[in-house]
Formats: sequence, C-alpha cells, structure tokens
Amino acid sequence: MENYLIIGASSGIGRELALMLKFQGHEVYGTYYKNRPDAAEGIHYFPFAALDSSLDDEQLPDHLNGLAYCPGSISLKPFSRLKQEGLLEDMKLNVFGAVNVIQKVLPKLKQADQSSIVLFSTVAVQLGLPFHTTVSMVKGALEGLTRSLAAELAPKVRVNAIAPSLTDTPLAKSLLSNEEKKNANAQRHPLRRVGESRDIANMAAFLLTDQSSWISGQILPVDGGMSSMRI
Repeated sequence: MENYLIIGASSGIGRELALMLKFQGHEVYGTYYKNRPDAAEGIHYFPFAALDSSLDDEQLPDHLNGLAYCPGSISLKPFSRLKQEGLLEDMKLNVFGAVNVIQKVLPKLKQADQSSIVLFSTVAVQLGLPFHTTVSMVKGALEGLTRSLAAELAPKVRVNAIAPSLTDTPLAKSLLSNEEKKNANAQRHPLRRVGESRDIANMAAFLLTDQSSWISGQILPVDGGMSSMRI
C-alpha cells in the first residue's frame, strides 16, 4: 500500500484518478476547492485553493509515493483580446500553484524509496492551435518545469507530464455542451471521439506507480492520435 496526494481530486480527471488509486488499494489524500466529496469513498479529503492558499501538509503522512497536480484552466480567445491579468491568473493556477505544492511536499516525496510527480499539459503546446495562445504559453512553461525538475530530482523522484487533447470533464463543459459540439470535436481526432476522464487517469495512475519506474522527464500525449496522425 502506498500514499498518493491528488491536488484537485473532487472532479474530472483528478476524481477519476483518486478513485482508481483507492480501488487499487492505496491510501489516497485528495484536495477539493468548494464542495467536499462523499467521505464514504474512503479518500482523505481536505480543502485547498490553488490560487490563494498554501497546502496544509499536517494532514498528510510522513511519506508520499506520488503527487498529481490536476488544477487547470481552458482560456480560449483571440490574441488581440489577451490581457496580462488573465494570463497571470492562469499562470498562477497552472504553474505557480504546482511549484508551491511540489516545494511543500517534496520532503515527503523524498522520504519514499522512490516517488513520482505527474503534471498536466495539453496537445496544444506542440500542435499550435488558433485561440490557444494562453493555454499553450502556460502549459509550455509546465512542460519546461517537468523536464528540468526531472533532471534535478533524479534518481529519487520521477517527474512526467501528460498532454491530453479535449477531454469530457467539467472544465470543458462549454466546449462539449451538446451532441453537435461533441460530434464536431470527435471528428477532429483520428480515433473519432473526445477523451474521457478515465483515458487520462489511466495514464496518470501508470506514471504514479512503479509500473513506470524507468520513465521520467517525459511529456506523454494522450490525445486520440491528434498530435501524430492525420487520416
């Protein structure tokens, strides 16, 4: 049995990942922002706001085998409408928040024989998509963090990131609000569907556990083939 911390475990990919790890028999500690999930799930939930609060590590065990930082944002707008305030807020949530959490729990990650950190990027960093300037800039910084931190923390702590395409989560609700939008977005992918939380959580669980013990410093696409195929 191992100890895992999931930041943003109350919905979407984070929730799916927390439940998956719990089902595998691990101890799972998860944060929520507003609404506390059902305690009957057996996950140790506690509140945390990535933008404006520091993590209370008193609620965590002496050692952690893995950390997944799941908070994110999807800010799509023309370049001409970008504002520094909005860009900075997205950077704070996606990048600075991850940095703060990692710094806070790194001593606990180092207490384990081996541990793993999983971050989340996007297919848009490598592809170049219209109206994705903010998303690509912010997640591009996260990819740089992933590779640099992996080198700095090796061999004790592995660090990887997942780069999904559009996934059916509460965060993407406005982009998939009806069947017409879902079908149109599905057709953009070679596998002809949008992602589901479980698709991404499966990869995250793999990267967190020792099944991936020889993988670090990687940005792994889970995107329905969007980044590598045209059919």
